[in-house]
Amino acid sequence: MESTKSTDPAATTATTDTTATTDAAAATDTTAARAARLLGRPFDINGLSLRNRVAMAPMTREFSPDGVPGEDVAEYYARRAAGGVGLIVTEGTYVDHPSAGSSHRVPRFYGEAALAGWQRVAEAVHAAGGKIVPQLWHVGATRDEGQGPVPSAPPAGPSGLALDGTAKGHAMTGADIDAVIGAFADSAAAAERIGFDGVELHGAHGYLIDQFLWGNTNRRTDGYGGDLASRTRFAREIVEAVRAAVSPTFPVIFRFSQWKADAYDAKIAADPAELDALLAPLAAAGVDAFHASTRRYWLPEFDGDDLNLAGWVKKLTGKATLSVGSVGLDKEFLSPGWTNETATTGIDLLLDRMERDEFDVIAVGRALIADAEWANKAMSGRLGEAAPFDAGLLGSLR
Repeated sequence: MESTKSTDPAATTATTDTTATTDAAAATDTTAARAARLLGRPFDINGLSLRNRVAMAPMTREFSPDGVPGEDVAEYYARRAAGGVGLIVTEGTYVDHPSAGSSHRVPRFYGEAALAGWQRVAEAVHAAGGKIVPQLWHVGATRDEGQGPVPSAPPAGPSGLALDGTAKGHAMTGADIDAVIGAFADSAAAAERIGFDGVELHGAHGYLIDQFLWGNTNRRTDGYGGDLASRTRFAREIVEAVRAAVSPTFPVIFRFSQWKADAYDAKIAADPAELDALLAPLAAAGVDAFHASTRRYWLPEFDGDDLNLAGWVKKLTGKATLSVGSVGLDKEFLSPGWTNETATTGIDLLLDRMERDEFDVIAVGRALIADAEWANKAMSGRLGEAAPFDAGLLGSLR
């Protein structure tokens, strides 16, 4: 029988090329279909309906002179909502306390002018189809002395210690603690009043709430210090005060991390039992969702299990979880096998975890600074078209 296989080298090459192209297209289609299905699923946080599973992570930008966000800030967030982001978590915003922060260009979440600016931001995001929550923030003992809206106010923390353990500022008194708790509650109430969709409390990265949680910076001997359960008291009382200041269906998100600025190997919880001791009081106090901040979302949190930090939070608390950590980056925080050329393949690493519902929402940071359309591109299999992040982009809002 005569062979039907071509002996023409050119024909053989053409057939091989066509097959390779078809296989590549099929692989891309599979990733695109998975991304549309998994990232495009709606999700609900205490009655807040999100159109998909992509959030914008909070990133300090400092483009709000005198703490007041302007039209450029509104347009910046609205572009990400128009680009497909389901939930926007704003940059950190100072609560109304003298030692809350160091910068005159970080936005505040108090005062008539700042709140009017934030109301315009919320309206712009809603008009673009997104939902938005402000991140409420007090930097604690990391504050630069002599700086900020109240330069004369000294840095304040649980024990008057910087993250490296050296003396800095003063240990907060009972009156200080009450004032800060009240400031968080007041800002949360303002957020609901001016039309935001919830609030996020910044309890991560070595700032004030985190300083109370972490034993290295909390050396108190009163009811706010001691064992891990006692060190959660400050955070718990903030959650309780916020919960009391807003409607029962107004979502409260709590962001926390193990790592701190310049202390990337820090651990509050060394194992799942300690993590449960940290989270359980906060969940009982009224947290609706936890935003577990890691530097690389694909790394397991504890030995012996592949779950990342958000995965452990969901397993232990049953609460909604947001995961975050270098999603979409292709340089210094490159996930395994992820380059610009293989971006559509690289997202499978994320989709695998979302397929098994390890966590509920993925927050994206710098990739969204680089490309406001990142979410839409991710959900349609077009990440190969996404603009790469470059540090030079931090110099402007775009």
